[in-house]
Amino acid sequence: MLIWIYVSVSPFIIERVRNHKDAMKLLVDVITLIREKNHPSSYHQYYTNPILEATRQDAHELVEVIVFWFPNAILSATEGGHNIIQYAVINRSGKVYNLLYQMNEHRNIYRTMKDSSGNNLLHLAARLAPSNKLKLFPGAASQIQRELQWFEVVKRFICPLSITQKNSLNETPQTIFTREHKELMIEAEKWMKSTVKSYTITAALIITIMFAAGITVPGGSNQETGIPIFTNNIAFTVFAISDAISLSAAFTSMLIFLSIITAPFSEKGFLQELPLKLRIGLSTLFISTTAMMVAFGATLYLVFGQRNKWILIPIAVLAYEPIDSFVNLQFPVMLDFISTARGYQGIL
Repeated sequence: MLIWIYVSVSPFIIERVRNHKDAMKLLVDVITLIREKNHPSSYHQYYTNPILEATRQDAHELVEVIVFWFPNAILSATEGGHNIIQYAVINRSGKVYNLLYQMNEHRNIYRTMKDSSGNNLLHLAARLAPSNKLKLFPGAASQIQRELQWFEVVKRFICPLSITQKNSLNETPQTIFTREHKELMIEAEKWMKSTVKSYTITAALIITIMFAAGITVPGGSNQETGIPIFTNNIAFTVFAISDAISLSAAFTSMLIFLSIITAPFSEKGFLQELPLKLRIGLSTLFISTTAMMVAFGATLYLVFGQRNKWILIPIAVLAYEPIDSFVNLQFPVMLDFISTARGYQGIL
């Protein structure tokens, strides 16, 4: 299977690597031609727009090559007067931001610099990200979490005094962030509540089912002793353990989801606490669902499969189907939060 995947995918990987190398080679060739045919005083008309566009798209390799051959390119500015690092902050270009931070020797200047409106880097980071950057993360909750992470990254870089500094409109960075992200926060809260309520109902249903199954037990009990008929059967042991795991995990999941619903939906909550609770709640709900289907399979085998071993095959298929559906339908939500939770790791 792995060999088949490798054979199928490797041509595409090789082609992309080849295209990347060809593109970088073409870039160097163009730069060499510019340096050979033009005077240094006219270089800026060739590299200004490309480096700004590369910064906007977070193409850090292009920025690195351009700055290597044209050191003054780092001084390029947009029509609004923002330099490369300010433009990287506005566009959430984390790789370019990190690259320029490592390359440039004037980091202390960047820590305190302001634009024409008196905005420092944190003021710029507090603005709402461009729509094309927000759309990279499905769901308002993931988007607000990503915005908060970027704000914290820039906050760690700038001068401490700049955190509470006011711009020409007498606004602090935090004031701008709250104002710019007000609607996104409302959407994130609605999304989180509606999603968690659905999961809570699912967990409650599992609790009801598994509690009833644990009391009745498959096959019933001996009328005289009260001991379950299939006590000595291995499948009954599997049922009992699975039922206990499913019930416990469902209870845990429901309590976590209820804590999310009743929690205050603040900016700090969306940064770490709420996404972490949602991931844990989804994980325990998955464990509960899996254990429930195992218990279901063990029950079917106890009732119908004692003399028909072949029934294990349809039981396994029936038990696997809901688990597979859960993974395909709900795990993308968890994966979104996991990828977002990693944030801008590696920056600074």
